[in-house]
Amino acid sequence: MLIKKAIILAAGFGKRLLPLTKELPKPLLEIGGKKLIEYSIDLLRENNITEIIINSHYLHEKISEFITKKYPNISLSYEKNILDTGGGILNAMSFFDQENFFVLNSDTVWTRNYSDDLHKLKEVFKNGNSKAALLLAHKKDSFDKNLSGDFSLDQNNLLNKSSNDYIYTGCQLLNPNIFNLKKKGDIFSMNEIWNDLIAQESLNGCLSSCSFLHATNLEIYNQLIKIETID
Repeated sequence: MLIKKAIILAAGFGKRLLPLTKELPKPLLEIGGKKLIEYSIDLLRENNITEIIINSHYLHEKISEFITKKYPNISLSYEKNILDTGGGILNAMSFFDQENFFVLNSDTVWTRNYSDDLHKLKEVFKNGNSKAALLLAHKKDSFDKNLSGDFSLDQNNLLNKSSNDYIYTGCQLLNPNIFNLKKKGDIFSMNEIWNDLIAQESLNGCLSSCSFLHATNLEIYNQLIKIETID
């Protein structure tokens, strides 16, 4: 299955990384010699996903300046009013032209090892109901041991919330039709969409084989920047 398009979510305030994010948006912070948002871009491009859009709100002019200079072929979706995760995706929906697309959060360190996971996620999406599929990490594979987890994953690759053994990594593959009951400009979290799909037994997922590195807060970020080798 060919997926050509993706959105990188980069609109958040990054409050848990203050004071670093007072004058620099979280996606432009560096870990391992690369800006966080570059990990997202590089992973997508290495997997031939070249039509990319990035949403922004907080300190959007700095994200725009960086992307325009270094990645002139990447599109930007500015939110005058922050729309949350679901609303931000819907705001950029015309970019996808009714095609299935990837979503990446920009605060996960997306190393090259995630390429295999993208392929697995496409297979789960294709073999499921082709509505939505989320990439998960087991809590034991998380660098941040304080993360509580989000989902359970059954033998049929269906997600539910009967337990919280698995953490959402920040990567998902979506069909645009799941937003049909929402309107552009609505402010809503993707959790609303996921909960509806879980009720329909229509939210798929698969388990990542990578160590989950996520810039959760200032304490974890300061630990991550001390890792000698990433990737």
